[in-house]
Amino acid sequence: MKATEKKFVAAGDLQLWTERFGDPQDPAVLLVMGTSTSGIGWPDELVETLVAGDRQVIRFDHRDTGRSTCRDFQVHPYTLADMAADAIAVLDGHGIAAAHVVGASLGGAIAQWLAVHRPERVLTLTAIMTGPMGHDARSAWTRALAGQAPDPDDLPPPAPHWLQHLAGPAQAPQTSRDEQIASAVETWRVLNGDELPFDENAARRNVELSYDQAGDPAAAANHDLAAKRMTADRLVPLSSIKAPSLIVHGTADPLRPLPHGEAVAAQIPGARLRPIPGMGHGFFSPELPRRVADLVLEHTKTAT
Repeated sequence: MKATEKKFVAAGDLQLWTERFGDPQDPAVLLVMGTSTSGIGWPDELVETLVAGDRQVIRFDHRDTGRSTCRDFQVHPYTLADMAADAIAVLDGHGIAAAHVVGASLGGAIAQWLAVHRPERVLTLTAIMTGPMGHDARSAWTRALAGQAPDPDDLPPPAPHWLQHLAGPAQAPQTSRDEQIASAVETWRVLNGDELPFDENAARRNVELSYDQAGDPAAAANHDLAAKRMTADRLVPLSSIKAPSLIVHGTADPLRPLPHGEAVAAQIPGARLRPIPGMGHGFFSPELPRRVADLVLEHTKTAT
């Protein structure tokens, strides 16, 4: 797939790598990826389907991923709001006043933040495999890792097999490129779950390209640190969101079980929840990228 335009845009003193696809005169869709994942985490098939549906599409490398600037988090800490400001800088860099904002996982929280705090830049909101931006999951994780029962008043923790993966194979030493790639592919396999087929070849191609394009592969872990910083701007009620909102969530998501998506939909007035049977936490399953893109196309017709 060939991009219409590839360039760096400035976000303060950062340089963010961006790609634009399709006709610049078509309505814009901004794709915001999740934790530790560069723009190519959005599959080409998903992008191609959106372009074929008369959308221009922009995907970009978050700070600390891909070709974008990497920082020392201890010297230059940042928050979800800073990552949302990066997304605004991407729109500005391409001369786009407002876009259909589509976010996955942490990108879904960034998309919520934009819909709350910069509503004039958000035509529609699509949040995929994410939870409410103001929910602090650390307590649920702590209880689960300690073998304690979930708090019935909290959103559920990750599935046991995901926690087992983090405690076992994911902790094995990985020094060579091949070891790190094999580990990342296995992580995507676990996140995919067992209900939908796992496209290992697609996952491996993505992981290899992501690794080879990264200025500093280790810097992507900074996203976890940023995600844990629960600042006051994340606690603003989602009920203030006016943009038409679609929540897409897998019924077999091992990282963020379905109640997380249900909670987002319940908090945004008029939001529509579209569960995808068997979908886990990722796009590496045959036909899944096209299926998600079709939902986005249908949703974005509400404001084109």
